[in-house]
Amino acid sequence: MSNADIFRYFKTSPEIIRLAVMMYVRYPLSLRNVEDLLDERGIDITHETVRFWWNRFGAVFAAEIRRNRVEAMRAFRHRRWHLDEVFVKINGEKHYLWRAVDHEGEVLESFVTKRRDKKAALQFLRKALKRHGATEVIVTDRLASYGAALKALGAIGKREVGRWLNNRVENSHQPFRRRERAMLRFRRMRSLQKFAAMHGSIHNHFNGDRHLTSRQIFKQNRTAALAEWRQICAA
Repeated sequence: MSNADIFRYFKTSPEIIRLAVMMYVRYPLSLRNVEDLLDERGIDITHETVRFWWNRFGAVFAAEIRRNRVEAMRAFRHRRWHLDEVFVKINGEKHYLWRAVDHEGEVLESFVTKRRDKKAALQFLRKALKRHGATEVIVTDRLASYGAALKALGAIGKREVGRWLNNRVENSHQPFRRRERAMLRFRRMRSLQKFAAMHGSIHNHFNGDRHLTSRQIFKQNRTAALAEWRQICAA
Protein backbone atom coordinates (compact mmCIF):
# COMPACT_ATOMS: atom_id res chain seq x y z
CA MET A 1 0.00 0.00 0.00
CA SER A 2 1.43 3.38 -1.00
CA ASN A 3 1.49 6.42 1.26
CA ALA A 4 -1.34 7.99 -0.69
CA ASP A 5 -3.60 4.99 0.06
CA ILE A 6 -3.36 4.85 3.85
CA PHE A 7 -5.98 7.62 4.26
CA ARG A 8 -8.16 6.30 1.44
CA TYR A 9 -11.16 5.13 3.47
CA PHE A 10 -11.08 7.88 6.10
CA LYS A 11 -13.41 10.87 5.88
CA THR A 12 -11.23 12.90 8.27
CA SER A 13 -8.50 14.92 6.58
CA PRO A 14 -4.91 13.62 6.89
CA GLU A 15 -3.88 16.93 8.49
CA ILE A 16 -6.19 16.32 11.48
CA ILE A 17 -5.04 12.71 11.82
CA ARG A 18 -1.37 13.79 11.82
CA LEU A 19 -2.11 16.49 14.39
CA ALA A 20 -3.90 14.09 16.75
CA VAL A 21 -1.15 11.46 16.52
CA MET A 22 1.58 14.05 17.05
CA MET A 23 -0.13 15.52 20.12
CA TYR A 24 -0.65 12.13 21.74
CA VAL A 25 2.76 10.62 21.05
CA ARG A 26 4.93 13.72 21.36
CA TYR A 27 3.42 15.24 24.52
CA PRO A 28 2.54 13.59 27.87
CA LEU A 29 -1.20 13.81 27.22
CA SER A 30 -3.97 11.30 27.77
CA LEU A 31 -6.42 10.36 25.05
CA ARG A 32 -9.07 12.56 26.62
CA ASN A 33 -6.63 15.46 26.87
CA VAL A 34 -6.11 15.26 23.11
CA GLU A 35 -9.88 15.07 22.58
CA ASP A 36 -10.39 18.25 24.63
CA LEU A 37 -7.59 20.17 22.91
CA LEU A 38 -8.92 19.27 19.47
CA ASP A 39 -12.45 20.24 20.54
CA GLU A 40 -11.14 23.72 21.41
CA ARG A 41 -10.03 23.95 17.77
CA GLY A 42 -13.46 22.96 16.49
CA ILE A 43 -12.57 19.32 15.79
CA ASP A 44 -15.23 17.02 17.26
CA ILE A 45 -13.85 13.50 17.79
CA THR A 46 -13.84 11.03 20.67
CA HIS A 47 -10.83 9.78 22.60
CA GLU A 48 -11.40 6.30 21.13
CA THR A 49 -10.88 7.81 17.68
CA VAL A 50 -7.54 9.18 18.84
CA ARG A 51 -6.66 5.69 20.16
CA PHE A 52 -7.55 4.11 16.81
CA TRP A 53 -5.56 6.70 14.86
CA TRP A 54 -2.32 6.31 16.79
CA ASN A 55 -2.62 2.52 16.64
CA ARG A 56 -3.32 2.62 12.90
CA PHE A 57 -1.03 5.42 11.72
CA GLY A 58 1.56 6.00 14.45
CA ALA A 59 3.83 3.14 13.42
CA VAL A 60 3.55 4.16 9.75
CA PHE A 61 4.55 7.75 10.52
CA ALA A 62 7.41 6.61 12.75
CA ALA A 63 8.69 4.18 10.12
CA GLU A 64 8.85 6.92 7.49
CA ILE A 65 10.68 9.25 9.88
CA ARG A 66 13.13 6.49 10.79
CA ARG A 67 13.73 5.57 7.15
CA ASN A 68 14.40 9.18 6.16
CA ARG A 69 16.75 9.76 9.09
CA VAL A 70 18.70 6.55 8.49
CA GLU A 71 19.19 7.50 4.84
CA ALA A 72 20.20 11.05 5.74
CA MET A 73 22.67 9.85 8.39
CA ARG A 74 24.13 6.99 6.36
CA ALA A 75 27.26 9.01 5.63
CA PHE A 76 27.74 9.81 9.32
CA ARG A 77 28.55 6.88 11.57
CA HIS A 78 27.21 6.95 15.12
CA ARG A 79 30.65 6.83 16.73
CA ARG A 80 29.47 6.46 20.33
CA TRP A 81 26.51 4.48 21.62
CA HIS A 82 25.05 4.60 25.12
CA LEU A 83 23.09 1.53 26.25
CA ASP A 84 20.82 1.13 29.25
CA GLU A 85 17.66 -0.67 30.32
CA VAL A 86 14.69 0.57 32.36
CA PHE A 87 12.13 -1.35 34.38
CA VAL A 88 8.58 -1.28 33.03
CA LYS A 89 5.69 -3.06 34.72
CA ILE A 90 3.08 -4.79 32.56
CA ASN A 91 0.08 -6.06 34.55
CA GLY A 92 2.23 -6.01 37.68
CA GLU A 93 5.03 -8.07 36.10
CA LYS A 94 8.49 -6.54 35.64
CA HIS A 95 9.82 -6.23 32.09
CA TYR A 96 12.89 -4.51 30.66
CA LEU A 97 13.03 -1.85 27.98
CA TRP A 98 16.51 -1.80 26.45
CA ARG A 99 17.41 1.50 24.81
CA ALA A 100 20.37 2.70 22.74
CA VAL A 101 21.11 6.37 22.07
CA ASP A 102 23.97 8.03 20.22
CA HIS A 103 26.37 10.68 21.50
CA GLU A 104 23.77 13.41 20.83
CA GLY A 105 20.97 11.66 22.68
CA GLU A 106 19.09 10.48 19.57
CA VAL A 107 17.24 7.25 20.21
CA LEU A 108 18.62 4.51 17.98
CA GLU A 109 16.79 1.40 19.17
CA SER A 110 14.24 0.17 21.73
CA PHE A 111 13.72 -3.48 22.63
CA VAL A 112 11.45 -5.12 25.22
CA THR A 113 12.26 -8.39 27.02
CA LYS A 114 11.12 -10.27 30.10
CA ARG A 115 14.70 -10.82 31.28
CA ARG A 116 17.96 -8.91 31.17
CA ASP A 117 20.36 -11.79 30.70
CA LYS A 118 22.97 -12.44 28.02
CA LYS A 119 20.41 -13.74 25.52
CA ALA A 120 18.28 -10.57 25.80
CA ALA A 121 21.32 -8.29 25.54
CA LEU A 122 22.56 -10.20 22.50
CA GLN A 123 19.20 -9.88 20.73
CA PHE A 124 19.13 -6.16 21.47
CA LEU A 125 22.67 -5.54 20.23
CA ARG A 126 22.20 -7.56 17.06
CA LYS A 127 19.04 -5.64 16.23
CA ALA A 128 20.76 -2.28 16.77
CA LEU A 129 23.88 -3.25 14.80
CA LYS A 130 21.83 -4.60 11.90
CA ARG A 131 19.92 -1.35 11.51
CA HIS A 132 22.61 1.22 12.28
CA GLY A 133 25.87 -0.54 11.47
CA ALA A 134 29.04 -0.74 13.55
CA THR A 135 30.09 1.83 16.12
CA GLU A 136 33.46 2.74 17.61
CA VAL A 137 32.53 2.95 21.32
CA ILE A 138 29.72 1.32 23.33
CA VAL A 139 29.10 2.82 26.78
CA THR A 140 27.20 0.66 29.28
CA ASP A 141 26.67 0.29 33.00
CA ARG A 142 28.20 -2.58 34.98
CA LEU A 143 25.52 -5.13 34.08
CA ALA A 144 27.35 -8.38 33.28
CA SER A 145 24.95 -9.21 30.44
CA TYR A 146 26.45 -6.44 28.32
CA GLY A 147 29.95 -7.81 28.72
CA ALA A 148 28.88 -11.35 27.87
CA ALA A 149 26.93 -10.23 24.80
CA LEU A 150 29.73 -7.97 23.52
CA LYS A 151 32.24 -10.77 24.04
CA ALA A 152 30.07 -13.09 21.95
CA LEU A 153 29.97 -10.46 19.20
CA GLY A 154 33.72 -9.89 19.37
CA ALA A 155 33.25 -6.25 20.38
CA ILE A 156 34.28 -6.37 24.03
CA GLY A 157 37.17 -4.01 23.26
CA LYS A 158 34.70 -1.27 22.34
CA ARG A 159 33.03 -1.28 25.74
CA GLU A 160 33.43 1.61 28.18
CA VAL A 161 32.12 1.60 31.75
CA GLY A 162 32.20 4.59 34.07
CA ARG A 163 30.29 6.21 36.88
CA TRP A 164 28.95 9.18 34.90
CA LEU A 165 29.73 8.12 31.34
CA ASN A 166 26.18 6.89 30.75
CA ASN A 167 24.32 10.04 31.81
CA ARG A 168 23.36 10.63 28.18
CA VAL A 169 21.09 7.61 28.02
CA GLU A 170 19.88 8.04 31.61
CA ASN A 171 18.57 11.50 30.72
CA SER A 172 16.99 10.20 27.52
CA HIS A 173 14.69 7.96 29.59
CA GLN A 174 12.81 10.97 30.97
CA PRO A 175 10.51 11.74 27.97
CA PHE A 176 9.46 8.10 27.81
CA ARG A 177 8.80 7.97 31.55
CA ARG A 178 6.54 11.02 31.28
CA ARG A 179 4.57 9.33 28.51
CA GLU A 180 4.34 6.12 30.52
CA ARG A 181 2.73 7.94 33.45
CA ALA A 182 0.24 9.69 31.16
CA MET A 183 -0.74 6.34 29.62
CA LEU A 184 -1.22 4.72 33.05
CA ARG A 185 1.35 2.05 32.15
CA PHE A 186 1.06 -0.74 29.57
CA ARG A 187 -0.90 -3.97 29.45
CA ARG A 188 0.98 -6.01 26.84
CA MET A 189 4.60 -6.41 25.72
CA ARG A 190 3.53 -5.87 22.14
CA SER A 191 1.94 -2.51 23.00
CA LEU A 192 5.04 -1.41 24.90
CA GLN A 193 7.37 -2.39 22.04
CA LYS A 194 5.19 -0.63 19.48
CA PHE A 195 4.84 2.58 21.45
CA ALA A 196 8.49 2.73 22.55
CA ALA A 197 9.73 2.46 18.96
CA MET A 198 7.17 4.98 17.76
CA HIS A 199 7.88 7.44 20.56
CA GLY A 200 11.63 7.25 19.96
CA SER A 201 11.33 8.10 16.26
CA ILE A 202 8.90 10.98 16.79
CA HIS A 203 10.95 12.33 19.71
CA ASN A 204 14.04 12.31 17.49
CA HIS A 205 12.17 14.22 14.81
CA PHE A 206 11.13 17.08 17.10
CA ASN A 207 14.10 17.11 19.47
CA GLY A 208 15.95 20.35 18.70
CA ASP A 209 18.47 20.44 21.56
CA ARG A 210 17.02 23.73 22.70
CA HIS A 211 19.64 24.26 25.38
CA LEU A 212 22.45 24.06 22.79
CA THR A 213 21.14 26.51 20.18
CA SER A 214 20.02 30.11 20.03
CA ARG A 215 16.34 31.03 20.03
CA GLN A 216 16.42 31.88 16.34
CA ILE A 217 18.02 28.57 15.30
CA PHE A 218 15.64 26.65 17.55
CA LYS A 219 12.60 28.30 15.92
CA GLN A 220 13.95 27.54 12.45
CA ASN A 221 14.51 23.87 13.35
CA ARG A 222 11.05 23.61 14.93
CA THR A 223 9.40 25.10 11.85
CA ALA A 224 11.31 22.72 9.58
CA ALA A 225 10.33 19.72 11.73
CA LEU A 226 6.65 20.69 11.66
CA ALA A 227 6.77 21.23 7.90
CA GLU A 228 8.31 17.77 7.40
CA TRP A 229 5.72 16.23 9.71
CA ARG A 230 2.86 17.67 7.64
CA GLN A 231 4.33 15.99 4.56
CA ILE A 232 4.57 12.51 6.12
CA CYS A 233 2.72 9.95 4.01
CA ALA A 234 1.50 12.74 1.69
CA ALA A 235 0.51 11.93 -1.85
